[in-house]
Amino acid sequence: MAQIPSNSRFKECPSSHPEPTRAKDVDKEEALQMEAEALAKLQKDRQVTDNQRGFELSSSTRKKAQVYNKQDYDLMVFPESDSQKRALDIDVEKLTQAELEKLLLDDSFETRKTPVLPVTPILSPSFSAQLYFRPTIQRGQWPPRLSGPSTYTLPSIYPSTYSKQAAFQNGFNPRMPTFPSTEPIYLSLPGQSPYFSYPLTPATPFHPQGSLPIYRPVVSPDMAKLFDKIASTSEFLKHGKARTDLEITDSKVSNLQVSPKSEDISKFDWLDLDPLSKPKVDNVEVLDHEEEKNVSSLLAKDPWDAVLLEERSPANCHLERKVNGKSLSVATVTRSQSLNIRTTQLAKAQGHISQKDPNGTSSLPTGSSLLQEVEVQNEEMAAFCQSITKLKTKFPYTNHRTNPGYLLSPVTAQRNICGENASVKVSIDIEGFQLPVTFTCDVSSTVEIIIMQALCWVHDDLNQVDVGSYVLKVCGQEEVLQNNHCLGSHEHIQNCRKWDTEIRLQLLTFSAICQNLARTAEDDETPVDLNKHLYQIEKPYKEAMRRHPVEELLDSYHNQVELALQIEVTSLFGGEDTSKSSTRGSLNPENPVQVSINQLTAAIYDLLRLHANSGRSPTDCAQSSKSVKEAWTTTEQLQFTIFAAHGISSNWVSNYEKYYLICSLSHNGKDLFKPIQSKKVGTYKNFFYLIKWDELIIFPIQISQLPLESLLHLTLFGILNQSSGSSPDSNKQRKGPEALGKVSLPLFDFKRFLTCGTKLLCLWTSSHTNSVPGTVTKKGYVMERIVLQVDFPSPAFDIIYTTPQVDRSIIQQHNLETLENDIKEKLLDILHKDSSLRLSKEDKAFLWEKRYYCFKHPNCLPKILASAPNWKWVNLAKTYSLLHQWPPLYPLIALELLDSKFADQEVRSLAVTWIEAISDDELTDLLPQFVQALKYEIYLNSSLVQFLLSRALGNIQIAHSLYWLLKDALHDVQFSTRYEHVLGALLSVGGKRLREELLKQTKLVQLLGGVAEKVRQASGSARQVVLQRSMERVQSFFQKNKCRLPLKPSLVAKELNIKSCSFFSSNAVPLKVAMVNADPMGEEINVMFKVGEDLRQDMLALQMIKIMDKIWLKEGLDLRMVIFKCLSTGRDRGMVELVPASDTLRKIQVEYGVTGSFKDKPLAEWLRKYNPSEEEYEKASENFIYSCAGCCVATYVLGICDRHNDNIMLRSTGHMFHIDFGKFLGHAQMFGSFKRDRAPFVLTSDMAYVINGGEKPTIRFQLFVDLCCQAYNLIRKQTNLFLNLLSLMIPSGLPELTSIQDLKYVRDALQPQTTDAEATIFFTRLIESSLGSIATKFNFFIHNLAQIRFSGLPSNDEPILSFSPKTYSFRQDGRIKEVSVFTYHKKYNPDKHYIYVVRILREGQIEPSFVFRTFDEFQELHNKLSIIFPLWKLPGFPNRMVLGRTHIKDVAAKRKIELNSYLQSLMNASTDVAECDLVCTFFHPLLRDEKAEGIARSADAGSFSPTPGQIGGAVKLSISYRNGTLFIMVMHIKDLVTEDGADPNPYVKTYLLPDNHKTSKRKTKISRKTRNPTFNEMLVYSGYSKETLRQRELQLSVLSAESLQENFFLGGVTLPLKDFNLSKETVKWYQLTAATYL
Repeated sequence: MAQIPSNSRFKECPSSHPEPTRAKDVDKEEALQMEAEALAKLQKDRQVTDNQRGFELSSSTRKKAQVYNKQDYDLMVFPESDSQKRALDIDVEKLTQAELEKLLLDDSFETRKTPVLPVTPILSPSFSAQLYFRPTIQRGQWPPRLSGPSTYTLPSIYPSTYSKQAAFQNGFNPRMPTFPSTEPIYLSLPGQSPYFSYPLTPATPFHPQGSLPIYRPVVSPDMAKLFDKIASTSEFLKHGKARTDLEITDSKVSNLQVSPKSEDISKFDWLDLDPLSKPKVDNVEVLDHEEEKNVSSLLAKDPWDAVLLEERSPANCHLERKVNGKSLSVATVTRSQSLNIRTTQLAKAQGHISQKDPNGTSSLPTGSSLLQEVEVQNEEMAAFCQSITKLKTKFPYTNHRTNPGYLLSPVTAQRNICGENASVKVSIDIEGFQLPVTFTCDVSSTVEIIIMQALCWVHDDLNQVDVGSYVLKVCGQEEVLQNNHCLGSHEHIQNCRKWDTEIRLQLLTFSAICQNLARTAEDDETPVDLNKHLYQIEKPYKEAMRRHPVEELLDSYHNQVELALQIEVTSLFGGEDTSKSSTRGSLNPENPVQVSINQLTAAIYDLLRLHANSGRSPTDCAQSSKSVKEAWTTTEQLQFTIFAAHGISSNWVSNYEKYYLICSLSHNGKDLFKPIQSKKVGTYKNFFYLIKWDELIIFPIQISQLPLESLLHLTLFGILNQSSGSSPDSNKQRKGPEALGKVSLPLFDFKRFLTCGTKLLCLWTSSHTNSVPGTVTKKGYVMERIVLQVDFPSPAFDIIYTTPQVDRSIIQQHNLETLENDIKEKLLDILHKDSSLRLSKEDKAFLWEKRYYCFKHPNCLPKILASAPNWKWVNLAKTYSLLHQWPPLYPLIALELLDSKFADQEVRSLAVTWIEAISDDELTDLLPQFVQALKYEIYLNSSLVQFLLSRALGNIQIAHSLYWLLKDALHDVQFSTRYEHVLGALLSVGGKRLREELLKQTKLVQLLGGVAEKVRQASGSARQVVLQRSMERVQSFFQKNKCRLPLKPSLVAKELNIKSCSFFSSNAVPLKVAMVNADPMGEEINVMFKVGEDLRQDMLALQMIKIMDKIWLKEGLDLRMVIFKCLSTGRDRGMVELVPASDTLRKIQVEYGVTGSFKDKPLAEWLRKYNPSEEEYEKASENFIYSCAGCCVATYVLGICDRHNDNIMLRSTGHMFHIDFGKFLGHAQMFGSFKRDRAPFVLTSDMAYVINGGEKPTIRFQLFVDLCCQAYNLIRKQTNLFLNLLSLMIPSGLPELTSIQDLKYVRDALQPQTTDAEATIFFTRLIESSLGSIATKFNFFIHNLAQIRFSGLPSNDEPILSFSPKTYSFRQDGRIKEVSVFTYHKKYNPDKHYIYVVRILREGQIEPSFVFRTFDEFQELHNKLSIIFPLWKLPGFPNRMVLGRTHIKDVAAKRKIELNSYLQSLMNASTDVAECDLVCTFFHPLLRDEKAEGIARSADAGSFSPTPGQIGGAVKLSISYRNGTLFIMVMHIKDLVTEDGADPNPYVKTYLLPDNHKTSKRKTKISRKTRNPTFNEMLVYSGYSKETLRQRELQLSVLSAESLQENFFLGGVTLPLKDFNLSKETVKWYQLTAATYL
């Protein structure tokens, strides 16, 4: 037996006789006397088993058996103890009776024994999960079965003349004489009486072949003896456990008599070997022999047995072995083939007959037949395989369109592609040409036209050239442009234009391009196998049974049985040569050992069959001849029995005192009835821990009322044991019940039959592991597998759900205009709501009533279906008729029908039909949602699975992305099996080449994950050494393989650049992995690899931002967003693309000290450093304005929080982007009780400085506001799309997206109920709020302090100057002979300031050079010299603070003298200071210095000298009219003019003239100190008809508010309203004039 600790609580299993008699208890003295007799017998056994020849025989298999001695193969797990006692260290023979009794009564005994392979491998209900991770071991095959019917019976366990207690060696009788009996065999069950009979099905004898390996008994003779003693002890015979001292004291055991029948009770009965069954049968019917004659024909009708019948063989072989040097002829060994546990009606179908083989041995069924049955997939799996095979034939390898073998560059539709800068320069490499062909083309030109232009350089006559046989490949990537799309629509081309990089392509023919991922003829001929290619895929939650590991365990078991019975036979005949007498070479069938082993074997095969049949359809089994009844005619209520939960871990026993189940019935994601709670029970121990309810659950709903897709949910709850170590303190409030796990089951199977019989449901649960020593856990939790046994009724007929007949007649479509106005408006209001989530019950009822009026609004179908009152069978015909006549939906609208709200198969199938119109590139963007939608499919073989696999067959990018998404989804507890099947199908149909490539990527990810873990666990100083050493293993992988990047399969790496590999200093210590591109024309590949962080939320946030960007591009708005790739490659690990030439805002700001986040110029000066020319800087500033607008809108809509300056990055080209999306949907990062994210989004003064081009608002800021509002309104139009996409991701398990309530933030942020004008005003106020928030800067400052504390100052070896892109030395530029501040100039760029001209004369030069530096740049030089030379005495720097105005001529003149003095002192200082690289860099000429004269001219032109009385500027207005109201939105004013040149405080005032009483006066707020104010304020005039307004004029005046004097007029405009078309909105700039104003 497997290891059994003595503290296990076993129950005696009495006989299942119709009149059961309980064995009388044996007192202690009698028990000890029995033990003394057993000791003598064991001594004799020991002499036999210690025989030298027997030792040689058993030792020959010892090495083979060692493979199994691992904890993983011990299928019965018991709680561990701190006791150090080991059974094998105890000499049983030397124990006294008292010592043995004390040992047996010790609860802590035998809890530390080294685990061994159990001889009874299938005792625990959770055995299947532990079998699957076994290594593959080569073994012999079971022989085929004999053809023709064969019968058997097992001997009864009732009293017989044979009463000798044989030694227990855990074996199976090799020779069993005939013992005819028609009575069924009764197997004892846990705590259940009366018991259920298990009539065994007929089978042929099984004859083990002589070639089978013989294994050493995994239970040693000493252990077997010890188990025998435990079994024979009185305490175990009575209670299945050793009683405690208290129990012994309180009980009276004297005067107990031994029942005569108790001697025949098997010593194995207390094992209770079949605890999974809960038979309750009042009448047990015994079949007569005539009924048994029809068994073979019944079996042949079963499709699975038909397979087995074909493999039967008449071969009959015997196995000869030598025991103790003597030949032993072993008779036929038979095994249990078919045990049915459901009802006696099934027993009639299976039959029960008896027959002798020629040797007189009764037959048990063969293990081969059961294993074949295990191996055969259930019918749903088989049907799925057939469906996938049929799908595969539609994509032959010869079709180049669906099997190109290479990746196509994705395309994105973009409006106004022919606008400005529509021409690009393209360089094309052509074979035979030394230099690339370069020419300019229009981005709207198709790729085919570009190919023709390139071919003109190669061929004189293009008429003789097949242009269609050429493609353009992207240099550096294995990616090909799509010939039928325009050049500018490709994402690669868009990125080149965005980064302003060269567009390099390569002209190739189809034959020359690498097609190493194409399928072949061999792939088309290979049959579909869902499991064949999953052996290298990590499967955290394995549930399906496989033949091979079970077969090996059964081999081991039967070999041990044979050896044990051989030894038993030898002991009975005193060592005689058993080969001489066949009649003496076997045990008497009434021998208790023989009987017990027969029962044990039958129970094992019964349990195997129960597991194998648990997931089958009723029609899969032999009872398929039952009559069928339609579900809609069935009036019975739904009921089932929850019997028990098996496989309970010991730490649960200590942590929880009670358990209960919540049973709920759902459809469309909603409960059909109020959930039912089971009774609360504790754990029960009978050979292992289990929770036993044995409770009948009845739902008060008729089966006829159940929809086809009804789901039964069982949620297990545990009530904490307050006295346990993990419970809360006594002074704390008692914790409520904990949800331990959940499992769901469709009530109708894929063939639409109502489920029946016993079901074993696997429930995975997280539990605390503090009490489990030596367990490596994640965050204190480990996944444990619980088997929940649920018994459904098995009626005499099968209940099937039939689809109602759909009325195909045309539904009369009602005209919406025929409705009354108020009803029509109410209906339109409901139809225009952004989502079905906002519909009230009244709305749904009204919409469903008026559904036939809605055909002209097809997009409202999801709302209508969500409003259906129910989905009962009687109502489906009309619903389906409406559905099939509905106009087709756009794919993105139909996507909502895949949500949990729509479980109906017909609805989902039609939705997939509409979604098939989606392009491959759009599908790739939305794949995460489609993968999650698979969870809402009731059955495996669905339209959605077929759609995804068909697209994966035709597009490698989809197949690649789908692989990684499915692989990541394997970690989902509830749906891992389904995802495993779909992944197996994908690998099976994708072809060998693609499969090998994906497995290489998987191996690379595993290697990088190992390196990242090592580096993360290493100490700070040793990390670089650990990294370099660990990367060698990854390098060895690349020496054997080139590998595509999981992040982007078009990138192929050939080796690591180990010297460039490093790690980041953040908490997760991610790796920077540098790889050499396999394409010599490509650049180095740099990625980040993270462990310890869940990247799925980052993936989702980046996906949403990418979809937003595509929406903007489609509408002609290019916000120049940086979209980098992110991929979760497993739980808490993944890969992120690194954006080149970018830095975090923190790194930029701390160049100006820890308070750099409070300064305005760091970002602008950093950009100027990398963009020294004015043209480059203007381009970078423009990129910043556009990308910053996009980031503000995206982060606000998605509620992205935890925004600090280390997760906002800036590229040298000016593109801003966000990283690290660990907090979103408004879940703000908290600092104690302080909410760190106080502003709506991040918009700080240093960002505004770049946007404005200076400190004061300019028209550029108005552009920024307009971009934000335009982008916001475009996203608002797609509110329903984003809500649907996020809703589909709810089951993904993201911590901050768990329910519909989490979507409320997004809906509120998008303001779907408001107009565009109202939304513009709303977002403008958000901009003002964010810009005025000091909390953001304070948050940045706190983060700067924290980073300096943990990571020190910036990583640079020495400070660099912000305005210089690199460092220079005097060795390069020459030593300086003289330097002085020559003069100063006044500049406007855009604000007034002074720049100082520095005259430099170098050694060897005759003419001096001039550089231009500001006072701030001089001060930066001094500050950074102080950092480099902290101990040197540097010259004093002029005081920055001045009284009065700073930028005036007098201050500049004074500073010129002071700066000149500073320079002279600096150059006369020590050579270490005067000639350091920082000083040289300061005086090195920049591009702006070379254009000094141009700058001076621009400064003069930019000087502002207003003319007294001059009026200037313009105002931007939006004028619209609706519902009797005139709306005037004052948007922006630009270029205002004042008499003294000072910045005004403008505001706007309006009147509707004529207005003698000034009642129409309206005003905006005052904007302070700006010539370019932004208002975006709405001025409203209500109660005016269009006719009245046509007679009015709008007078608008702009004034400046002054505190010490009267407000003065800045300009105005008068607009006659009759000139406006009030039916639509008018947005226009109007020039301000000196008009009179009221």
